[in-house]
Amino acid sequence: MPSFALTLAAGGAQDIALISTVAVGFAAAFAFGIVATLLRLPPLVGYLVGGAVIKIIADHSSLLNVDSHLAHQLAEIGVMLLMFGVGLHFSVADLVAVRKIAVPGAVGQIVIATALGALMAVTWGWSWGEGLVLGLSLSVASTVVLLKSLEERNGVTTPNGRIAIGWLVVEDLAMVLALVLLPSLAPALGGTVPGGEGESLLITLVITLVKVGMFVALALKAGPVVLPWMLRQVARTGSRELFTLAVLASALGIAFGAAELFGISFALGAFFAGMVLNESDLSHKAAANSLPLQDAFSVLFFVSVGMMFDPSILTREPLMVAAVVLMILVGKSLVAMGIVLVMGYPMSTALTVAAALGQIGEFSFILAGLGMTYGLATVETLNLILAGALVSITLNPFMFTLTDKLAAKVKASPRFGPRWETARLGKIETLKAEMDAARHKAEAKHAAHKTFTHEELAQRFPLFGGLTPEQREVLVLHFEPKTADPGDRIIRAGDAADLVYFISEGEVEVNVGGRRIKLVPGNYFGEMAIITGQPRSADVTALDYSRFATLSRKDFEKFLRRYPHIRTAVAAVAEERAAQNRQATEPAPTTARTP
Repeated sequence: MPSFALTLAAGGAQDIALISTVAVGFAAAFAFGIVATLLRLPPLVGYLVGGAVIKIIADHSSLLNVDSHLAHQLAEIGVMLLMFGVGLHFSVADLVAVRKIAVPGAVGQIVIATALGALMAVTWGWSWGEGLVLGLSLSVASTVVLLKSLEERNGVTTPNGRIAIGWLVVEDLAMVLALVLLPSLAPALGGTVPGGEGESLLITLVITLVKVGMFVALALKAGPVVLPWMLRQVARTGSRELFTLAVLASALGIAFGAAELFGISFALGAFFAGMVLNESDLSHKAAANSLPLQDAFSVLFFVSVGMMFDPSILTREPLMVAAVVLMILVGKSLVAMGIVLVMGYPMSTALTVAAALGQIGEFSFILAGLGMTYGLATVETLNLILAGALVSITLNPFMFTLTDKLAAKVKASPRFGPRWETARLGKIETLKAEMDAARHKAEAKHAAHKTFTHEELAQRFPLFGGLTPEQREVLVLHFEPKTADPGDRIIRAGDAADLVYFISEGEVEVNVGGRRIKLVPGNYFGEMAIITGQPRSADVTALDYSRFATLSRKDFEKFLRRYPHIRTAVAAVAEERAAQNRQATEPAPTTARTP
């Protein structure tokens, strides 16, 4: 330790650039995030402003030793973890429920808004390539900001809220596609590809699509098999640290491998890593373990974006900034509102979608950064996008307030209410029924792959009630889900003991020497043979559609060795169960018959 301290001291301040960059970034994000929250603004505004303040101080004084290049690399990690989280929480069921309005609406809105943004840029003397990047960046809204706004209004589960979320999910997917195609289209749009050899556009597109297809096929075929298996093996070690590392290694490793082997962006690779794990029984645990680092590096991403912002653009190009803000708040929102009304939905739905799209966020920054990499955007482009983001995110809560008031006035108006609201409610009722059906289907699917939480474990299985939260977490990681249909023989007497069964749902019947015992959720069976090593002493049959969490003999013994006091409790219960079994197998006493 002393030698390390001497080396650090001798190396000078430049050796702690990483530490100071991270420390200053977190401190500024926290300080300005608190201020933004107190002003009833999204914390994202504070993070961006914090980054801008860091840049101003660093440019005009030597008080801060901040390395913008290091901040950019940290931001790349933030992008990867952010996209990993998007993939991990991506719900196909929610998108399917609102597909009839979200898919055509979002695609149409992106096309029109991108065209308007590109035309606006061309009138400024920009190239079509620069205009395309600007238009795409302005056409997509921030899902993070929308969710925050809907949560504050308890609107996440409403039909209008679901439509807005589904709309933005389609936008996110479209932007993922844009991230894939933009490098291939860059030469045709007047940009450059670092290290490119100048192939024709057709060849470049074909090569790109083939690479993407290979990666997607590999990710969707091998990923659901390899990743859950790997995480399950790591979970069996009982180490939370190794499990967290496995999740992060999967996210960052797949993202890095996708970029190096297939030429795909880090963001797309991380998105697919999350999407693959989303179908795993360990997805909830993976999300919980990666969330803190995802939040931290995402904050650094927004801070680093703020560090690239030049506030002087507000005075140098006020008309451009005003045009960008109007495009976000008015132009894009009106386009979306018009599309929703043309499709026959009520005015309240149209106004909710319009308010949801009245801002831009993380994907806009990612697109602008990628555009700069391929010569399709400049620092000026990024500054305009950042200015538009800061203003639009700040004003977005007021847009929701305004649209709520407008919706209320339309409903109350005898002239406009029947035509633009009441007569169109049938669409919403139909959509609500489809959403309910999709939700029930998703719940049934989730129920078939039950993942136990700590609280559920303590509630259902009193035997483990004395475990600490950490010990319960280790136990839950060892569970494997199993199901049984009515009539299935789960255990046969005489079989070798291999699993302990914990009943999550359904009902089973235990047959011990002719005595039949029904067990309901919260009970368990098969533990005695595991402890004694003897063959099964009873038949167990499913009486209903049943779900179980199982522990293998190897994992169960490892857990008991790690926590001896649990072994004592389990042994006591097993002895009680053995006494019951012996009583059940004893012949019934004979009684004399009275004549």
